Amino acid sequence: MDCMAILDHHVCNGVCGCCGALRPRYKRLVDNIFPEDSEDGLVKANMEKLTFYALSAPEKLDRIGAYLSERLSRDVSRHRYGYVCIAMEALDQLLMACHCQSINLFVESFLKMVAKLLESEKPNLQILGTNSFVKFANIEEDTPSYHRSYDFFVSRFSEMCHSSYEDMEIRTKIRMAGIKGLQGVVRKTVNDELQANIWDPQHMDKIVPSLLYNLQHVEETESRSPSPLQNSEKEKEIPAELAERCLRELLGRAAYGNIKNAIKPVLMHLDNHSLWEPKVFAIRCFKIIMYSIQPQHSHLVIQQLLSHLDANSKSAATVRAGIVEVLSESAVIAATGSVGPTVLEVFNTLLRQLRLSIDYELTGSYDSAINIGTKIIKEHEERMFQEAVIKTIGSFASTLPTYQRSEVMLFIMGKVPLPSVHHPIDPGKAGENRNRLIQIMLLKSLLQVSLGFQCSNMLTALPSSFLDPLLSSALMEDAELRLFVLEILVSLIDRHDNRPKVSTISTVPDIAVLKLKVDKCSRQDTLFMKKHAQQLYRHIYLSCNDPCNVQAHYEALYALLVMISIELANEEVVVDLIRLVLAVQDLALNNEDNLPAYNRCALHALCAAYLNLICQLTTVPAFCQHIHEVIEMRKKEGPYLLPEDIFVEKPRWSKSVEHLSADLLFLQSKVSEVLGGSGYNSDRLSTPYVPQLTDEDRLSKRKSIGETISLQVEVESRNSPEKEEKAPAEEITFETLKKAIVDSVAVEEQERERRRQVVEKFQKAPFEEIAAHCGARASLLQSKLNQIFELTIRPPPSPSGTITAAYGQTQNHSIPVYEMKFPDLCVY
Repeated sequence: MDCMAILDHHVCNGVCGCCGALRPRYKRLVDNIFPEDSEDGLVKANMEKLTFYALSAPEKLDRIGAYLSERLSRDVSRHRYGYVCIAMEALDQLLMACHCQSINLFVESFLKMVAKLLESEKPNLQILGTNSFVKFANIEEDTPSYHRSYDFFVSRFSEMCHSSYEDMEIRTKIRMAGIKGLQGVVRKTVNDELQANIWDPQHMDKIVPSLLYNLQHVEETESRSPSPLQNSEKEKEIPAELAERCLRELLGRAAYGNIKNAIKPVLMHLDNHSLWEPKVFAIRCFKIIMYSIQPQHSHLVIQQLLSHLDANSKSAATVRAGIVEVLSESAVIAATGSVGPTVLEVFNTLLRQLRLSIDYELTGSYDSAINIGTKIIKEHEERMFQEAVIKTIGSFASTLPTYQRSEVMLFIMGKVPLPSVHHPIDPGKAGENRNRLIQIMLLKSLLQVSLGFQCSNMLTALPSSFLDPLLSSALMEDAELRLFVLEILVSLIDRHDNRPKVSTISTVPDIAVLKLKVDKCSRQDTLFMKKHAQQLYRHIYLSCNDPCNVQAHYEALYALLVMISIELANEEVVVDLIRLVLAVQDLALNNEDNLPAYNRCALHALCAAYLNLICQLTTVPAFCQHIHEVIEMRKKEGPYLLPEDIFVEKPRWSKSVEHLSADLLFLQSKVSEVLGGSGYNSDRLSTPYVPQLTDEDRLSKRKSIGETISLQVEVESRNSPEKEEKAPAEEITFETLKKAIVDSVAVEEQERERRRQVVEKFQKAPFEEIAAHCGARASLLQSKLNQIFELTIRPPPSPSGTITAAYGQTQNHSIPVYEMKFPDLCVY
């Protein structure tokens, strides 16, 4: 071997020495592929001989590889880079040609040579070794390898991806080579179960950040706009584009169990480099991820982001807002697969973050204990974060089917703190502020969820457990909360996107210009209105009576009336809506609650706009004529009663709305007459609307003591001893039954009016009058009780049944207890 080492150069040139004939044939064939001058390149004829020999004697392939590796190492150390290139070219050709069982041993020699080149400080050798490795990675091997390791290559290629070489052009080439090398490692190992698991955290923590680093540092060449013909060439020259393709390929191959290991390094990279705050790069990264992974795995990415949001719950608001923005964008891309099996858990996490943000905003600290003098939280940043969470809640909800959105709305409504047994309100001013902020944010979230909500069966989609607390919050004192409730109701009822068409209140002569989509009321809608109509009417009426209303409230009320008329109205509902609006007109006219002049004019304008629309929907000529006559009269004598003067930037209203002439008002008698002639229920139309009294007012802060006892007063007044006189027995005939059925509606309305009068009496009557009334009733009740006690303690009657008094008067015998007539209040 010493002789061979001395004569190595001469042997390479084909000179035969005394030991030349003794060398093994594979070494002679290998030596013959090297020319005398390295610039001449590989000797192709001799290379063909070597390839044929390797194919004919595959058992010699490992020795060929070992000898080539030995020559390459020697040439690298002697800086003979021309021969290094020739050796690598020969190795590449042998790899491409040989697919036998012995190739594993040859590959080991090949990988050692590639590693030798990658360890070199020369950029050209690094690139040469990378190119050879990429060619090897594209070869499909026939036989598996059980103990081959790529740890060195992952580390070295990742290091090349972060190259900081002084020359920018060479630096770009090195980074490109590193990315290609990582791509080769992924292709070689990702689908081979016998290879080292490339999805292990130790590998992913190197590969993914290296690709993201090149995505993040976009070279100046990317900002240029190449021509279409040069576009493909430019893509190869830009590390960012190559890194993106490699990342997409990596994620596209990820199985269900590997998603977490692939996403975690992305989150850590964004944290370490503070890339959540600009959020542009973070959104770009997760768009790549969501478009690359398999659709059924998208919810795993969402869960990773939610967990990361929880882990950063005490980070700066800008960081949390960036994570939430990424969540929102990812949810839109993932569509129906974004939420996964744990629907409510997603919304629970977001709502929890919303509550935490409100606490941070109020306390000024991320810790539970308030540090006085250290205000480390900026309120406007927390508000931005809260808006981002609300937007994200809407993004998630838009991907859900109707039944799941109903569940989410019910879930959010259950989180709204309302003054009841189930939701105790925090005491004190700080507690009120916290509750108010939570109420506003949750109702905003609910509004986002309700946008675009469409269902065929309103009864099941909006159960009483959801509507009752929602409508109760419509009676709260805060004007902003009430506006959100009205907008939510409009959004839920609007199923044909008519809301933008009635965003402004006006008396349009022809509603055809609005292009409203009117659908026939279905059976399910009819059932929904039968159950909830009176509840809706009552809240609309009470909302109109609020002195804190502004233009936005009246626009929402108008939209709600129109949506009910378009979406849920049959003939009976139309009649009730007209009665309701006429009652609102009387409310503004009588002004029993001392509404400001603007609010009274606004109510008159609201009634005019709605009646103008509903008369054209009913298409009853006489009804339309009456409405248009009143509107025309108002244009001449009272423009302040029309929406065109009230609902503008600078409203013009009049303070003299105490006494309006009949020509300026919509008359209930006239409306009842014209609609009754067209087949509508004239008896119901002629009966004024009176809102039903329920227990819901207990949730309202505006509730008075008189309203609290109203239900008790009703019961007592109904069973009052003053009304103890019995009416004569009435003979029951067919005509009597018929009359009872026909008049049932009128009787019901009279009963409501009687209730209203009782409540009004206890609300407005002087205290002395109420005390005297109650005292008189108490005295009367006491006298009745005394009579009962006297009757029960008298001696038993004589057998004759009568007793003659001393004064010659005949006295009746005592009545048995079971035949006595007791007052209703004493019977249990």
